[in-house]
This record gives sequence, C-alpha cells and structure tokens, in this order.
Amino acid sequence: MKKIVVTGAGGFIGHHLVTELKQQGHWVRGVDVKAPEFCATAADEFLLLDLRRWENCLHATRGVEEVYALAADMGGMGFISAHHAQILHNNALINLHTLDAARENGVGRYLYTSSACVYPEFLQTMTDVVPLKEDDAYPAQPQDAYGWEKLITERLCLHYREDYGMETRIVRFHNIFGPLGTWEGGREKAPAAMCRKVALAKLTGKTEIEIWGDGEQTRSFCYIDDCVTGLMRLMASDYAQPLNLGQDRMVTINQLADMVAKIAGARITKTHIAGPQGVRGRNSDNSRLRQVLGWEPMISLEDGLARTYAWIEQQVAVKRQPTA
Repeated sequence: MKKIVVTGAGGFIGHHLVTELKQQGHWVRGVDVKAPEFCATAADEFLLLDLRRWENCLHATRGVEEVYALAADMGGMGFISAHHAQILHNNALINLHTLDAARENGVGRYLYTSSACVYPEFLQTMTDVVPLKEDDAYPAQPQDAYGWEKLITERLCLHYREDYGMETRIVRFHNIFGPLGTWEGGREKAPAAMCRKVALAKLTGKTEIEIWGDGEQTRSFCYIDDCVTGLMRLMASDYAQPLNLGQDRMVTINQLADMVAKIAGARITKTHIAGPQGVRGRNSDNSRLRQVLGWEPMISLEDGLARTYAWIEQQVAVKRQPTA
C-alpha cells in the first residue's frame, strides 16, 4: 500500500483515478477546490484547498509517497479559447506551488498531467493531420494559453528532475472522455457535449443539433478507463520524458455526432454554426507509448461512447423532470 495524493480529485479524471487507486489497495488523499459533482469520492481523505496558494500545496503533499497532479482550471474549447489570462494565471500558480511543495515534502514520485494542446498549431492545420509524436512539441507554438502553460510546466518537471533528483513523470492527454464528467455549462468536452445534444434531440423529438464550424475538424478520443490504466502504468515506469496518452483513431466531429446518434437510436439533423473549433486536426502517435509501457488504450470509441451516452442521457432526463 502506498500513500498517494491526487490533486484535481473533484474533477472527472481525478475522481476516476482515486477510485481505481483505492481498488488497488492504496491510501489516497484527494485534493480540490470542490468535491466530485456526480458521485461521492472513494478517497480516504478529501481536502478542499485552493492550490494556487503555496501553504495549501504544502499541506496537500505532506506525508505521501506519490503525487498525481491533475488540478487545473480548464474546460472544453469554448472555455479554453475565451479565458487565456485566467487559465495561464491560475494553472501556473497551481503547478509552480504544487511541484515545489512536493519537493519540499520529499515526495518520491510526481506525475504531471499535460495535454496534446502543447503541440504546435502549424502541425495541425489540416483535417488529415499526421499523428503527433512527442518530439513534435518543439519548436513550440501552442494555439492557446492553456497549451503554453502546460508546456512550461513540463519543462519545470524535467528541470526539477535534473536539478533536485525528483522522479517526475509527464503525460500528454488526448481528449479523455467518459461518464461522471461535466456534460453542460460550457466546460464540457466534445464527446459529452455531443451526447447531451443527441439526448435532448431524442427526448424532445427536436432532431436539430448544432455543431461548431463545418464539423470536419478531426480528433482522437480516449475512454477514461484506459486513461487511468495508462496513468498508473506510467507512474510505475522508469520513463521521465513526456508521453502521449490517447487513442490513435481519428474521426471528424460530424462522424462523432453520427456515432452518438446511432448509439442513442435517434435521428438527428446537423446544423453548422460559427464557434471555436480549436486546431483543424489532431491525432496521437502511440509508437512511444507502446514501446515504453508495452500497452496502449484498448476500449473502442464506440464502446466508450455507448457507456458515456447512457449516463448522460440519464442526467438529461432527470434534469428535464418537472420540480415539485
């Protein structure tokens, strides 16, 4: 049994990670500014702390062997593209303080969760994009402040390892999705937003759903269970350089909508409107992931969407019920 901290444990990925770590027999402290929204935490201890403050980070990382650093001010493309200053400011404070507090407390291993948003925009201008390799991050040109901050913190983790001997690990997420995540309000990611829109179409009989842009922008999507497995495997490994974690199957947003509609058994009409689209195309090259971990995500997009849609349709149905 290890004593482990998960920051961002009130969020989607953090909540699932806490649950799996507990099932593996570890003692887990969850830390966040909010408790999980949809299901009670499995953590042995849950601290409500603002990790933009150094003293809170020192408290959060005290007396543990490992830290999974997931805390971030983030959301879907609509949020990321409209809050550059807030995101860069808040996330820089969170990560500077958490990493240094972990060093001060003698934490043995520290895993930082970065993002595919670190990759240069000039490599992602076409829909049929070449899958992104880890070395493609330089020369740097992330599209948004979110990606710039992630890249800077990656560098900080590498330098803390070089200068202080900390065992740091760095993972680059590629569009993680699944149940128990934000599905409305502006911070939700594309799969959750699509599931919500299709569920509403099914439940109301109004078939029209809105898609930002022409819907031909491409992405790959990784189901949450594979994400958690990859995180734990990377933490246990000896690999210290950034590593992609995602599926390497690319689909368009239009295709994603059709897949969700088929799962729901719903008829939809796609209406394309102006809105933030992010980069034109993005996919993960998993060559290094397979080499380093001897593993890659196994759950198909269809299976992951089916599980996610079932949960989100239930949430939409409950919310539409009249209140007493």
